[in-house]
Amino acid sequence: MEEVDVEPAVTNIPAASDGKHLGFAWGPGDIIVYETLYKASDAKGSGCSFIHEVRKDEDIYSPILRKLFNESHHIFVGLQTIREDLPSKNKKPQFVSISKNYRSVIRACMEELQQVAVSTKDAGVATQYGNQVSILLAIELIWNLCEVLFIDAAPAGSLLLHLLDWVRLHKADVDEKAREVLQSESPAEHHDYWDVVVSYVLQGRLEDARQMLVKQAALQPAARSMYKLMDALLSRMPFYNPGGNQTLTEFDVKWRHWHDEVNRCLQDNSFASNRHLEIICKILAGDEDTLLEHKEQLSTWYHFLVTRLLFSHPTVKPTELHYYAQSCLTMFLDSRSVPEPLDNILLAAFEFDIHQVIKDCSIALNNWWFVAHLTDLLDHCKLLQSHNLHFGSNLREFLLLEYASGLFTHHSLWQLAVDYFDHCPEFGHVYLELQIERVPLDTERKALKVLRICDQRQMSEQVRSICKIMAMRALRNNRLGSALSWSIRAKDAAFATLISERFLQDYCTRGTFSDLDLIDNLGPAMLLSDRLTFLGKYREFHKLYGEKRFSEAARLLLSLMTAKIAPRSFWMTLLTDALPLLEQKEVIFSADQTHELMFCLEELTSSLNASALGSKTLQDGDIELTKVELLRLSLARNLAMAIIKEGTVEV
Repeated sequence: MEEVDVEPAVTNIPAASDGKHLGFAWGPGDIIVYETLYKASDAKGSGCSFIHEVRKDEDIYSPILRKLFNESHHIFVGLQTIREDLPSKNKKPQFVSISKNYRSVIRACMEELQQVAVSTKDAGVATQYGNQVSILLAIELIWNLCEVLFIDAAPAGSLLLHLLDWVRLHKADVDEKAREVLQSESPAEHHDYWDVVVSYVLQGRLEDARQMLVKQAALQPAARSMYKLMDALLSRMPFYNPGGNQTLTEFDVKWRHWHDEVNRCLQDNSFASNRHLEIICKILAGDEDTLLEHKEQLSTWYHFLVTRLLFSHPTVKPTELHYYAQSCLTMFLDSRSVPEPLDNILLAAFEFDIHQVIKDCSIALNNWWFVAHLTDLLDHCKLLQSHNLHFGSNLREFLLLEYASGLFTHHSLWQLAVDYFDHCPEFGHVYLELQIERVPLDTERKALKVLRICDQRQMSEQVRSICKIMAMRALRNNRLGSALSWSIRAKDAAFATLISERFLQDYCTRGTFSDLDLIDNLGPAMLLSDRLTFLGKYREFHKLYGEKRFSEAARLLLSLMTAKIAPRSFWMTLLTDALPLLEQKEVIFSADQTHELMFCLEELTSSLNASALGSKTLQDGDIELTKVELLRLSLARNLAMAIIKEGTVEV
């Protein structure tokens, strides 16, 4: 068995502390843990009736982070629409733009979390949101670096400019400190003044540093020439312009001339009388010892890396980055310090080991959002084609399936997961079939939503299952119309027969039909079962009778009995319904039709054997006998009238 990369976190279950025997059940995003009936010999205390839910991912339950999931879903769907046949040169700007969209969503959530953490009075909530801000900061830092190195794939020259922007974006505290200094009565005498100037230089923000130095020069007229020399050095430092006419070689020559000038100033002791300016000059010269003395302003080894490259090797190539990154990490950290997971992830990125970045992020982060979306984007950039997993799917699809499966545990985010499954060509459909069955159908509206998703994807088995569940629920609540509607959608003939029987029983009890609109508009659906066909046709008989279309009503009533569509138990009701037609002044039933009715009545009465009659109460038996006698009398009278009418020859 393969060893795990890190030791799994320990989760304490309250009942386990007493030595109790625990059982568990896996869920899609959590584990249910419960105490079993088994009693160990050393177990103490009474039994516990609680069931514990152990969740892997709490983030999906955060209302603010939910916005991250929703917004990134739209970006993900948009990414899938980029045409595969476009040349990679045309697609690269689109991929960079999509990457920036992802990062802007992360940053927006981060700012909102920060505001809530500051404004809340609950210390626990503040800590929770503070932790989430730290995680999002790390995520955005990693994503931004991956964007620079992998997606934008900046060449030598441009690479350092992108890395400078990366550092500046994630080391924004210098601006806050600068505001404090500039808003003071005498900025040049503020205790943080030189910290700000040095921080600007370390970030390559030389124009900002020059503006700050002007304030100090104004206070020291005697040292004006020294400040003027420093201003000249700062202003003349060349920066590569990717859009300009200058080649990288020309820029390198120009930069070396400037660097030699800085070194001459140091050798001539041009700034020996001003400690602060001498420090700045040493930084410009790329002196490593001086840089390491300013760990507080640099704060991180990767800031140290970018500053070191800026002032010693500005034309660094992407393939050389990992040498500098490793040495900077070693130099910056104490010998006793152990690199954090974030350090290892960034180092893997500088080594262009994409798969190690994804692997380390999967271990370090508590959900699949980051690795799923980053991997998807990198896959679209054709950077992951060489890496297929042993269990049938590629890395992109595996991570998307894991992320989407986690979303399905949430009461509303499950709808987003559907699109992620749709864009997993190998296993997405199978996963969706399994997950959609676990969605709790709390309301009819939600059931219709799930049903629409299944219908659109030809998931016929799931459609039938959902319809059966909803039909059974409606039947239990005595909502016959809804139950019949769901059973028709499920194409479940047996269940439709059962509900049709209930409709007929209700009619016999109350004398009226419920849910007339549904029965009136059954259409071809009535052919699903014989009983449903009878229900629809019987309702049609009532409509014809109500519209005084007696001849059509009579033919339909007779056909229901002679075609054996009507259940035998309902024949007496049908014959009773024939009585008003038999009593009409005008002859409705012909002699042949009357004979058919007589035959049906005799067949019905002969089947009522003694045991069946004996099972009825005396009163019910009298009612049945009265109905039979009335029917015989009406049928005999109608037969006589029909024979006379049919035998009469009109002159």
